[in-house]
Amino acid sequence: MSAVTILTGRVLSFAATPFDGAPGEAARLDAAVALEGGHIVARGAVEELRAAYPQADRHDHGDKVICAGFIDPHVHYPQTAMIASWGKRLIDWLNTYTFPEEMKFADPAYADRIAARYLDLTTAEGTTTMCSFCTIHTESVDALFTEAQRRGQRVVAGKTCMDRNAPEGLRDTAQSGYDDSKALLQRWHGVDRIAYAITPRFSPTSTPQQLEALGALWAEHPDCLMQTHLSEQTDEIAWVRGLFPQARDYLDTYEQFGLLGTNGLYGHAIHLEPRERDRLREVGGALVHCPTSNTFIGSGLFDMAGLMAEGQRIGLATDTGGGSSFSMLRTMAAAYEIGQLRGTPLHPAQLIWLATVGSAQALRMDDRIGNIAPGMEADLVVLDLASTPAIAQREAEAGDLWEALFPTIMMGDDRAVAEVWIGGRRVKGD
Repeated sequence: MSAVTILTGRVLSFAATPFDGAPGEAARLDAAVALEGGHIVARGAVEELRAAYPQADRHDHGDKVICAGFIDPHVHYPQTAMIASWGKRLIDWLNTYTFPEEMKFADPAYADRIAARYLDLTTAEGTTTMCSFCTIHTESVDALFTEAQRRGQRVVAGKTCMDRNAPEGLRDTAQSGYDDSKALLQRWHGVDRIAYAITPRFSPTSTPQQLEALGALWAEHPDCLMQTHLSEQTDEIAWVRGLFPQARDYLDTYEQFGLLGTNGLYGHAIHLEPRERDRLREVGGALVHCPTSNTFIGSGLFDMAGLMAEGQRIGLATDTGGGSSFSMLRTMAAAYEIGQLRGTPLHPAQLIWLATVGSAQALRMDDRIGNIAPGMEADLVVLDLASTPAIAQREAEAGDLWEALFPTIMMGDDRAVAEVWIGGRRVKGD
């Protein structure tokens, strides 16, 4: 029988969705959580858990907040080394920075090095699961999955498929994109904590033939996720209209090829038409809000309040490296700022929920990760709400948990992440 570990502190979980009713009332607060065999086995009062597990190893975190590990459902780990590249909008940014960097992943040693670096950087920020685009190179997928498997980490990723409008060294074909994706899927999907996502980058870089082939692959493996981009910038949408003149809208360039579905992840989704919003809600596809990317590349302001009111499924993501930070705290802060610009600021409970439960729901993994409850996988973050003098002096004036937590959301960084636990094992902290 494996050993039990008890963490004490302010254990924050969610019993409801904070977008329904009073946001703060959706949360549950306990004083302790018990871990065993990589899973959460109990939560409750300190005395209750200590009585139930008298031999447990104990970690006292005082008034620090313990919550589920952050989940980042839209990233490009191959863009780690070129994050925060200056001065371009989407299409020029891809050609100037992204594609030259992604060419380097033909070298397996380089892919291995960046995969390890990316997981080190994100673990330090409290991210325990992510869904990543790789490059067209199968080596880039193997590198990330191998490193994640070594760490016991839950990761989703897929080979990016592009057969047009990209440099020669970054193009595959409709057939090879299908074949390579299928081989990777069969090798990795469901192994340990690994899941495969079928990955057309976006419709401008795939021919109709490739989109059709990937739609066929998804139909053969409907339990897999499918990830892509949708309606990020207005000039991108105009480009799509020119490439697909028969399509009703951008979403239709996926829908007509079998790439619209319940297990679909559609990154950005800023400039949606009414029909697109209706269809996404009908099928239950997930939209992924990437606020630091949307501001950094000048894409626009995501309609969080309106889309949530419609009943859309929404996750929150960094979009590394179009996004300018590896930190989900910074991403929450940017989501708050965009909400303010739209006249609908988000409550701290809503921000934390989006980075945990909401993003787990986007990945269709909320039965395993994203919350603290018995039976869930033991991916946890311990947050120090007084990690810097500036944050500490504001937190000292707080009247409740949410007022205490908000300065860390707005001003916190990796210093606020006191400990990280992945699969019941501490990977950051003393």
